[in-house]
Amino acid sequence: MNKATSFTIGRVTGVHGLDGILKVWSFAESIDTFCPGKNVLLKSEKGLGKSYVILKALAHKKGILLSLDGVDNRNLAEDLIGKEILIDRDQLPEPAEDTWYWQDLLGLDVVDHQKGFIGKITDIFPTGANDVLVVTDNGRETLIPMHKHFVKSVDIEKKTVRTTLPEDY
Repeated sequence: MNKATSFTIGRVTGVHGLDGILKVWSFAESIDTFCPGKNVLLKSEKGLGKSYVILKALAHKKGILLSLDGVDNRNLAEDLIGKEILIDRDQLPEPAEDTWYWQDLLGLDVVDHQKGFIGKITDIFPTGANDVLVVTDNGRETLIPMHKHFVKSVDIEKKTVRTTLPEDY
């Protein structure tokens, strides 16, 4: 799996039962990202990882219960706690118009029509209503709601997000 074309779609947070079922915190908008037959890579922050094929995924409370080929007991599942789950971009659908994968937005320059360069997108977090862009420049953070009122355009190829922020923002 190529790191440049892979996306982190979740993190293993625990195990469920004795049969190797993983509890997963999903970063994906839909459980369909975890559909059976897809290849995923589970890796820790320190090292490479190991590829698995998804057998089954079920919504469970605020996460997902995930069964992987080759992980069939609690001991094997416990070894995967804390690992990130990555998937190749070619296994994901193209985003709809005016939507983007978070990973594509990270690192983009943010330029306001009045203030000029604000900084680079260093993080994004969900709030329920709108995702919020964390824009950083020289240690200064600006939080910008990902809403059409503030974000006027996103140009992935030019690596630029154009905004219209209130004067006192």
